[in-house]
Amino acid sequence: MNTTKPNHIGRKISRIRELRNMKQEALAQAMGTNQQAISILENSEVVEDEKLAEVAKALGVTVEAIKNFSEEAVINYFNNFNEAVSNSHFGNNNYCTFNPLDKLIESVEENKKLYERLLQAEKEKIAYLEKLLNK
Repeated sequence: MNTTKPNHIGRKISRIRELRNMKQEALAQAMGTNQQAISILENSEVVEDEKLAEVAKALGVTVEAIKNFSEEAVINYFNNFNEAVSNSHFGNNNYCTFNPLDKLIESVEENKKLYERLLQAEKEKIAYLEKLLNK
């Protein structure tokens, strides 16, 4: 039995993050915060609009996508997709509505940006530690 409230924004954020195969630490890094703050956010039933916009940007979705997210819609999407594939003759009736290479390039670019932010954070940590050692 599902005990999650349907309008629990934090839970919706958590599920979208998980579906994007993203850990709390990665979302925290993308938002310039820490993992504990993301944990608190995901346990919050209500999230301020400004914070929700930040989360949406970091997750690469719209605010409306977060607000309207439902497990049932995701399950229905994949069920309908799988049904369409199995009803076609070896997939001959399925046409890609986007260029897969574009999606791959977008993914690589997003990962590169995330890596660069992580690298910058590590450089800042090193500089801070060096500063402490020199005192």
